[in-house]
Amino acid sequence: MAKFITAKEAAALIPDGATVGIAGMGLSGWAEEIACAIRDRYAETGHPCGLNLKQGSAMGDWGYGNKFDGWDRSPLPEEDKTHGARGVTRLGEAGPGLVTKWTSAHIGSAFTLCDQARQELIDTHCLPQGVIINLWREIAAGRPGLLTKTGLGTFVDPRVEGGRMNKKAAESEVVRLVNFEGEEYLFYPSFKCDVALLRGTIADENGNISFEHESVVNEGFSVATAVKNCGGIVIVQVEYLAKKETLNPKAVKIPGHLVDYVVQAKDPKSCWQAEGDYWQPAYSGHIRVPLDAIKPIPFDERKVICRRCAMELKKGDMINLGVGMPADIAKVVAEEGYIDDVLMSTESGMVGGVPSALPSFGSAYNPECILTPNEMFDLISGGGLSMTCLGIGEVDGDGNNNVSRMGKRLTGPGGFIDITAATPKVVFAGTLMGKAKVKVGDGKLEILEEGTIQKFVEHVGQITFSGQYSPDTQEVLYVTERAVFKLIDHRMTLIEIAPGIDLEKDVLAHLGFKPDIAPDLKIMDPAIFCETWGGLGKYLEG
Repeated sequence: MAKFITAKEAAALIPDGATVGIAGMGLSGWAEEIACAIRDRYAETGHPCGLNLKQGSAMGDWGYGNKFDGWDRSPLPEEDKTHGARGVTRLGEAGPGLVTKWTSAHIGSAFTLCDQARQELIDTHCLPQGVIINLWREIAAGRPGLLTKTGLGTFVDPRVEGGRMNKKAAESEVVRLVNFEGEEYLFYPSFKCDVALLRGTIADENGNISFEHESVVNEGFSVATAVKNCGGIVIVQVEYLAKKETLNPKAVKIPGHLVDYVVQAKDPKSCWQAEGDYWQPAYSGHIRVPLDAIKPIPFDERKVICRRCAMELKKGDMINLGVGMPADIAKVVAEEGYIDDVLMSTESGMVGGVPSALPSFGSAYNPECILTPNEMFDLISGGGLSMTCLGIGEVDGDGNNNVSRMGKRLTGPGGFIDITAATPKVVFAGTLMGKAKVKVGDGKLEILEEGTIQKFVEHVGQITFSGQYSPDTQEVLYVTERAVFKLIDHRMTLIEIAPGIDLEKDVLAHLGFKPDIAPDLKIMDPAIFCETWGGLGKYLEG
């Protein structure tokens, strides 16, 4: 039976050198109060130290209300600024040494640890999100690891970088290239895990854990099972306690016999549902909010890009939307009145409704169904999506897209690699140049001041999507406000340009490569460059 302890007592249970597994996305599932206690104990005693951290998803809030390394963050309300950058970054706030190994799909919101990784103080690998999340099930079941084609041709492939995010990572191996029945696969070996650090909403007296208020039904069960079957300990932070036998058995997501210790958080702000919301009942299925309560995105080049991406949808499609600009496609579809004709989803497990953009990406308003991430990645990797729209970091002439490491900025792929490996239509969305000033309206685009950041380059800094490994059956588009490119015969081909711009001066002059140009080069639909559109319906009907 679980023992009920304080966060400070929980921190004292973690031994030096332990491998620690966490589960969740954003702040959903993140044990903030325990993490702060671990940080404080390390600052006072130097223990625990040398931890090996394993996480599947981004865990943090991007430091809203703060600045780190010169990156501006959108502010939280004034009363919340004292919390700063919550999440995994807490484990680096007391200085180097607490974490010395780190494997994750997404590390970008853990600023302190990323800084230590850049200084070669942490052995840091990034792997596909679905791979890590489903690897927990392999460990739980006592299997040797996960065999999959996901990651071939990308920076995860051992022939490229083997998932290494810094030089320090050369000291260890987390993926191998193997031949199975005459075909290439990647093998991600299982590992022993000592501690599970998890969070739910409610614990009863027997230690049964409910995710009642969580926006994501995370992979905590898989992590807890893996750790218990490795002989480790499972620690769960909750907000509320309940009498035994009062939880609906269907609401119990981690059974009490897997839980060793429960910490009831003393500070409710250690239990935020999502990065931007302490409690939004429309995320967890308690209510459904009117769609007109969801604020449309402003009319600018970002909205033009989202509209052009939405034109690729067909009625009945199940689409995955990535973080950043792609998430706003849902708002365009809702504004146009067709949200019930397309099934939106996110890799966190949301099916239906309107996915939330930053700062609460991974949650969704009015979801029809909330799957576990394990279930969602099974659906994704099996080819269950019709289309995905993901972001552009930098793109080269071979169609490679890098969103995982931009210079010294370490981010990781998240679910990008899993999703693009198996989805028949992939649409990448982003501006052609960074920091440009443009004017949109009256059916055309005008460049007022050219951007200073080139995004279409000669060679990408890291391969998160491999244009050369894209199967011939996969349709791949790159949508910007100025032009649309398509991957044809593994070559970047320009197929559309925006009305009102000069092809040579405004597009070709800013590419680090020479694209093929379609013989029937088209003008992007001028209607999407008008403040009011109303034209999505004809494209959905196809």
